[in-house]
Amino acid sequence: MPSRPCRFEGIDEQGLSELDRKLLKVIIFNYKGGPAGIEALAATLQLETDVLLEVVEPYLLKTGLLIRTSQGRKASEKAYEHLGLPQHGKPHGASGLFEEKK
Repeated sequence: MPSRPCRFEGIDEQGLSELDRKLLKVIIFNYKGGPAGIEALAATLQLETDVLLEVVEPYLLKTGLLIRTSQGRKASEKAYEHLGLPQHGKPHGASGLFEEKK
């Protein structure tokens, strides 16, 4: 039987911690998906900016769940999917502008 060694520590199947998911949800719900500045995110989460930059952000960027732009951080479409949320302004399940109609 396969074990789930990290599940009890709050790590999900994609390797995200509770703090990772919380940051993505703050961007999605508080900042409408972004962009949001790192200082604003740190203040909202009541964390030091360095914690976000050095601990949380690198893995989210690497996995493609977070996008860093010149205006700030944005949640990617992959982040919405992982959290089971419809993308802002897009009905749940809609894939894009050129979606085939049935």
